[in-house]
Amino acid sequence: MDPRSLTPAFRALRLCLHLLVAGLLVLAAVRADSAAGTAMAAVTGAVYATGSYLPSVRSSQRAAAAWLAVLGASWLGLLWLTPEALWLAFPLYFLQLHLLPTRWSLPAVALTAGAAILSYVGHGAALNPGVFIGPLLGAAVAVATVLGYQALYRESERRRRLIEELIETRAELAAAERHAGTLAERERLAREIHDTLAQGLSSIQLLLRAAERVLPPDSPAADHIGRAREAAQDNLAEARRFVRALSPPDLEHGSLAAALERLCEPGAGPAPEGPEGPEGPAGAGPYGPGPRVRFSVSGTPVELPTPYEVALLRIAQSALANTVRHASASRAEITLSFMDASVTLDVVDDGRGFDPVSVRPSSDGGFGLPAMRSRAESLGGTFTVESAPGQGTAVAVSLPLPAGA
Repeated sequence: MDPRSLTPAFRALRLCLHLLVAGLLVLAAVRADSAAGTAMAAVTGAVYATGSYLPSVRSSQRAAAAWLAVLGASWLGLLWLTPEALWLAFPLYFLQLHLLPTRWSLPAVALTAGAAILSYVGHGAALNPGVFIGPLLGAAVAVATVLGYQALYRESERRRRLIEELIETRAELAAAERHAGTLAERERLAREIHDTLAQGLSSIQLLLRAAERVLPPDSPAADHIGRAREAAQDNLAEARRFVRALSPPDLEHGSLAAALERLCEPGAGPAPEGPEGPEGPAGAGPYGPGPRVRFSVSGTPVELPTPYEVALLRIAQSALANTVRHASASRAEITLSFMDASVTLDVVDDGRGFDPVSVRPSSDGGFGLPAMRSRAESLGGTFTVESAPGQGTAVAVSLPLPAGA
């Protein structure tokens, strides 16, 4: 364990262990009453101090086992010279349990306790229950303390990792919400500009064109009206450029049909497109593993207003996300149909189906059926869902084409 990572409480415990070993070694040296005993106590202290400050002992189990073997041998030598050395068995228990894996530490503790008992008897002490109870009780206390601490440490580490994961998840969720909010605000601004400023400039241009027709071509008023109409036309084009710039990134590089087709490509949507054509093997997209998806266009495509394209693309994404998350479908089909007076989007799957009447509003606010219906109705369209348990699901949205589309 890196000393820099130790808590103040753990540093205090380690300091107490060092002081305990030092005090017991001094006691053994004093009570040994011989030069050999004093020298052996000094050797044991030197071995202990060396291992306490070697980084390899804390980082390598093999180095720790080697150090404990040398320390144990010096302790046995001291134990041979004086029975007072048996008290060192107690800190040795903690060192063995802390530095060695459990399968090695428990036998080492048992051998240490046995050596302490045998040395006490070998020095001529009278046999009594305390001779056996003392070392064994100390070993039991050490085992319970260290194993309990290790269990608490593992639980603390698990909670720490869980907290870190929660913090990371919350940060990712906040970033996703900010991104979603940015996209939603862009769509709202595009819709507002299209429905107010662009429509107003278009009306002004039509009125000026009508006024221009009833005035003599060579009159000064006709010249001013012509300039005003050109200015309105330029500003209308600028407003439309703003709307295009604020549209979703999926629509920046092509038409709605192209964006929907990309939704079915590998890695772009819940079901990828395979090498054999627009209907490929199932794969994984941003929503997870999905069904095979086929995309088709019916009728003659016409240029749609940006709010129409945004609404149809978002509804397709939402419907396909629901298919992946809830339907367990193997196949799905997206069809974009252009008719004389309307444009229709159909998303059909062969999944488990559901009862549309019993569906509750989505908790995430983004992929629910009410959100899709609201998008369609905000543009004067209709939204229908046909489904039944075990019979798949069909989502259809129809938007009336604006005049001149």
